[in-house]
Order: sequence, then C-alpha cells, then structure tokens
Amino acid sequence: MSSVSELYQSVILDHNKAPRNYGRLEGEAARHAKGHNPLCGDEVTVWLELEGDVVKDVRFEGQGCAISRASASLMTVAVKGKTIAEVERLFADFHGLVTGEKSEATEALPARLQVFANVAQFPVRVKCASLAWHTMKKALDDTTAAASTVNGER
Repeated sequence: MSSVSELYQSVILDHNKAPRNYGRLEGEAARHAKGHNPLCGDEVTVWLELEGDVVKDVRFEGQGCAISRASASLMTVAVKGKTIAEVERLFADFHGLVTGEKSEATEALPARLQVFANVAQFPVRVKCASLAWHTMKKALDDTTAAASTVNGER
C-alpha cells in the first residue's frame, strides 16, 4: 500500500472512530433531514443551523460503515462557517469526486475530502460516501423528504 493510501485510510479510520460534530443539534432554528442507504443499512440524520446564509453549526447522528461515518464527519468540518452557495458548490464537487467525474473543481477540493477519491472505483461505496452529503442538502433545502441512495441519488 502506498504512503498516500495509508494516509487516506488513517484519516477515514480516525473520523470513523472519533467523528467530529457528532450528536443532535438542539434548538428551534435547526433544520434537519434523515437519510438512509437501504443497500447497506447506513442511516444518518443531519442538523444545520443557519445564521443568514451561513452555516453556523452542523451536526450529525447515525450508524453505518466507516466510509459513511467518516464522510459525515468530514462533511460537517468542511461546511461549517460556509455560505449556502459555498456549501452547494462543495456538495456538487464532492459528488463529482466520488462518482469519478474529475474536474478542476474536484481537484481543488480540500485534501481532507480527497480521501474519498478512490471510492468511485467501488460503486456500492459511492452511496456510503455520499449519503450524509445528500442528507445535508435536504436539510439545507429545508425539505421534509428523506434522503435516500435509491431513486438516482448516489
């Protein structure tokens, strides 16, 4: 295994074991959405607190594989403090990264998100890596529909 692969694996394992921003976000101002991956059983709930058009706080709870949990953890770190427009760009760029749609934007993603670049080689794992992101997008859009990795969402 290359040193880069080992580094990426250690980042994923670290965020799986000690997820950042884990736990319920209390308060009436918090938006939330639930997500489910029926193929492997991953479940996640994402809470967002907006202050104007800025993500003031973001948290998640759920259960799932290491990739799903690490992706949720890294997502919360990446979007906290960003504007809605920046978060939507991150969502699109991350989705492109994990589905193998390489572009200048996916190459410009922070290194901590690049750990998921090889997920595109494993289509079943794409759904694991993207579930929290789709769920966060549902919360951001303030929709009541649950995010799912079926019906075209990957």
